[in-house]
Amino acid sequence: MRKIIEKHSLHWSNKYFAYSTIIGLVLFIASLYLNNAASDYAWRSASSAVNDIILDNIPIINVNFIVTTGAFTFFIFSALAGLIHPKKLPFLLKTAALFIVIRSAFVMLTHLGPLSHSYIDGTKYFSSYNVGTDYFFSGHTGLPFLVSLVFWDHRWIRYTALAASAVFGVSVLLGHLHYSIDVFAAFFITYTIFIIAQKIFPKDYKISSG
Repeated sequence: MRKIIEKHSLHWSNKYFAYSTIIGLVLFIASLYLNNAASDYAWRSASSAVNDIILDNIPIINVNFIVTTGAFTFFIFSALAGLIHPKKLPFLLKTAALFIVIRSAFVMLTHLGPLSHSYIDGTKYFSSYNVGTDYFFSGHTGLPFLVSLVFWDHRWIRYTALAASAVFGVSVLLGHLHYSIDVFAAFFITYTIFIIAQKIFPKDYKISSG
């Protein structure tokens, strides 16, 4: 704990770090509002559901606990990882915001009709991000993968995030909460977003890698 406090003292004494982290937090919060607006638009503009070679051949399984409580738990895990390694905070927040903004744009471009899916408890955490027609691409799959990329130099965080990405990816398919293309494309798009973030936020990336 003492080492963590010392790390925070060192980084927060840097004016650029403090400013960049606050900006990253503001961007992240703003991206969540944009995501919600994109989901509402996709819901109002939804067309018909289409066939899917994987979903058409697997039963619907209740994955409520995994995609709600599990996702909330991973959010807490990611926040703690950032607090333990504060040098990652500016780049983590800004990259996550970029991810959500790009996903929101994709959601507004692609609004297929709702699938018959497993029950999702509307009282659970982040319920507005778990149900609807905001399919392409899967945030449950992509965000944990993004966290693994940001914390790639920390083995236990990397492997935990990769495992979470795989579990969430399989779960949203078993629950018929996403089309299969939403899950598989998430890895490719997320990696591209990570590369773009390095170019857009070079100083923050350098700090996070130092």
